[in-house]
Amino acid sequence: MYYSYTAAPVRWLRLKALRSLRHSNQVFTALFALLAGVLLTGCSEQIEEFGGPTMGSHYSLKYVAGEGAVDAAVLKAEVEGLLAEVDQQMSTWRADSDLSVFNRLPAGSCRAMPAPVLALVRAGEQLSVESDGAFDLTIQPLLDLWGFGAQSRGERVPSAEQITAARASVGHQHLRIDGAQLCKDAAVQLDLNSIAAGYTVDRIAARLAELGVRSYLLDVTGEIKALGRKPDGSPWRIAIEAPRDDQQVMQKVLALDGLGVSTSGDYRNYFERDGKRYSHTLDPQTGAPITHRLASVTVVDPSTQRADGLSTLLMVLGPERGYAFAERAGIAAFFVTRIDQGFATQVTPAFTRRFGKGDHP
Repeated sequence: MYYSYTAAPVRWLRLKALRSLRHSNQVFTALFALLAGVLLTGCSEQIEEFGGPTMGSHYSLKYVAGEGAVDAAVLKAEVEGLLAEVDQQMSTWRADSDLSVFNRLPAGSCRAMPAPVLALVRAGEQLSVESDGAFDLTIQPLLDLWGFGAQSRGERVPSAEQITAARASVGHQHLRIDGAQLCKDAAVQLDLNSIAAGYTVDRIAARLAELGVRSYLLDVTGEIKALGRKPDGSPWRIAIEAPRDDQQVMQKVLALDGLGVSTSGDYRNYFERDGKRYSHTLDPQTGAPITHRLASVTVVDPSTQRADGLSTLLMVLGPERGYAFAERAGIAAFFVTRIDQGFATQVTPAFTRRFGKGDHP
């Protein structure tokens, strides 16, 4: 189905991958924004926009600027300063980041870490407990083994013995926070990519509020948050993309106000060997890529950080276990599952309560 909005240019965003902080040129699509391209004549408010490269992908901010609004150059400097800070702290693709330095430490080591990193470790541990280990921030050794990580030497299918060896260094039980220090009793390596972009969106959103920006659509590597209304009074809208390789098709349009959105999927980041497809999404409990029929899952939550982590968690759990988890936890989620003739969609009660049953909000 095609959705038409007057003077509304379509802008494609990225599909979240577990390696979203990678410094590469790969671009994955999952959501695109439907934004008004014509400003109200004579209105004192207008939509301003800026963006640029970040975390191996892209960021953008569209916001309503009126009289007394902060200078655009100052706002951009503030946003890019926060992006640079997160990259310095959490990137696995730069050797000098705080996270990379920690990952190189041997078992039995401790290191003082920035407070945001410690906060994400705590949040990741909570998601791991809630999901019985389906979500795990310590899977970097497995990502490298399969060829999806920063230290990998190309995509490959490892042996069962290699997977078992890598899993010995995986698990939140090997981590301990001692004051401002992060400690490990095994050769644990963290990958925060399944939660860091959502955290970054929330961090920037908080700064926008401090600077007096009351209406915006913010995207960091495909993690999205919107607040307020456009000058014509309409809401910020995004659309969930159908998981197809051949073309981009809108599947569900959402109006956002104070909500974050994250989509995880396996249909644009994978490799094939001997006719078998291997997804970039790994199950920490098996050490191997997921094999179920869930093609993508979108989560909407006031916290973009939590939506980010939950979309990965549900993608790992799959269509049946993931839906049961989301329904039980009151998560607003939109599932797209492969069937023989194409795809089937399923939404949780929390999603229906928020957005209704139709294609339009």
